Amino acid sequence: MQEELLNTLLKAIEKREAVALVTVTAGAGAYAKAVGTNAVLWPEPERRPIGDLSLGGQLDGVLRDGRLAIARKRHEHFHYKEEDGSFSVFVEVQARPPHLIIAGAGHIAIPLASIAKSCDFLVTIIDDRPQYAHVSRFPSADHVVAGPFRPALVELRQGNRAFDSDTYIVLVTRGHQHDIDCLLEVLDDPIAYLGMIGSRRRIRAVFELLESEQNIPASNFDRVRAPIGIDIGAITPAEIAVCIMAEIICVLREGPLPGLSEQIQRERIERRSRATRRLKGRKEM
Repeated sequence: MQEELLNTLLKAIEKREAVALVTVTAGAGAYAKAVGTNAVLWPEPERRPIGDLSLGGQLDGVLRDGRLAIARKRHEHFHYKEEDGSFSVFVEVQARPPHLIIAGAGHIAIPLASIAKSCDFLVTIIDDRPQYAHVSRFPSADHVVAGPFRPALVELRQGNRAFDSDTYIVLVTRGHQHDIDCLLEVLDDPIAYLGMIGSRRRIRAVFELLESEQNIPASNFDRVRAPIGIDIGAITPAEIAVCIMAEIICVLREGPLPGLSEQIQRERIERRSRATRRLKGRKEM
């Protein structure tokens, strides 16, 4: 059984699946014989665990708690006290590695890909210029895609995994039109992070243009981290990559530091609030 569990864990890691090893660490009364038993658990309730925890009618509750630990992406210890005894389980979570997609293979992308890989991210580079989107420029990247930005994003989404809460996307293409095309493609995806490079003035102009021409609700842009990164006074491409990666890690770890985008987000929200109050005032007259 132990060999089966090990092989199951290795295959899950190879496939980049979220999975957990559940171990009964203590037991008394009716659960004394369960100590040391293991099972491999997936987040999907329909997938049957591999292994036997010997917990009888308490198994469903343990599996439910284990799936919560997987969702929270952290190891957890759970303790249970029943009429016929007590027991504890340890849930060791193997979370899916976060996936950073960098649209644009220019001077910022090179250090950003290297830093992200050293932080255990899966890294994908996209650029429509083959001479830039080349493995020789990004030796640490997991995937380098040479092709038009928007179709490449569509193909990635339709691949082995969707754009989800483990996906981080950075738009640093050579021109804002490419950034806008990518933004329109991924704006509605439930991703963890979406950042776009640019000055406050240019970002504001882009959002207002898309609001008027594409009829996109202004509130949809509140989730875009633009200007991108945390303000550390960065100047060089490597320094800018550090400030971008700092914001991504802050989002990943739910850190407290504000990003450069938060000021412009507050300005947009306040502007909409003022417009709503003016409209309400006119209706009341």
